Amino acid sequence: MNWLLLPVLGVLWFSWRYAWWRPPISTRVPRILMYHMVAPHRPGARFNGLRVTPRRFEQQLAWLVRNGWTTLTLSELLKSEEAIPEKAVVLTFDDGFADNLHRALPLLEKYNCKATLYLVVDRQDREWSTAKKAHHEGGELKNEAKLSDEEVRQMLRSGRVELGSHTLTHPNFLNLGDEEKLVELTESKRLLEEKFGVSVESFAYPFGYYRAGDDKLVEQAGYSSAVTTESGLNDFSGCSRFLLKRIKISGKDNLLAFILRMRGGRRGWNK
Repeated sequence: MNWLLLPVLGVLWFSWRYAWWRPPISTRVPRILMYHMVAPHRPGARFNGLRVTPRRFEQQLAWLVRNGWTTLTLSELLKSEEAIPEKAVVLTFDDGFADNLHRALPLLEKYNCKATLYLVVDRQDREWSTAKKAHHEGGELKNEAKLSDEEVRQMLRSGRVELGSHTLTHPNFLNLGDEEKLVELTESKRLLEEKFGVSVESFAYPFGYYRAGDDKLVEQAGYSSAVTTESGLNDFSGCSRFLLKRIKISGKDNLLAFILRMRGGRRGWNK
């Protein structure tokens, strides 16, 4: 009789993982999606969840276009706050991996899409994950190719990418004092603007970590908005522009999972 339980367990697992039963959120509520890499998976790699394969990314863009979604940069979305178009979506990329240029940008161009890139100033040869969890050390992210300054300029020249700050060094904000945070915030903004000749209006918290009051520091540093890694959608009539939620797009999920996340604003029961 145990075999009869398998279909039931399968349905329960699927329901927990994808929360298909959640009512859809109105398409008048904009979606902000969070990506890191567009790259093939590596066998046995710890961070394949950060790697959305090029094939899957193209499927996602094709689905968005086919279903009438319009991609905006984050600053474009916020500037249209009084009249946000229906089915507005913002694609964001954190950190500054080289595949954002070599694999993501050609697909953005193919499907006439835009994105916001949150760039770490000192992004070369760093193992950021150890700032989050010490046992993560192993060099996987350190050895992942990062964008050079010229490659960043190439992305900006495409007219499809807006630049935001992801700090100087990608530190864990939970371990910093306010003065140290302000240095990371103000200096990264200044250096990015000087180096690339663009206005840097938005910020992404490293690892999504922040303490009460950090949103005020971001505003004090001269930004107009900031994104977290907290999963969900934003009520722009009342939410803080400096604590914006995003929908994490995992490299481990299929197209159905992407569609359900777009539909419900988050993944699974509690993600």
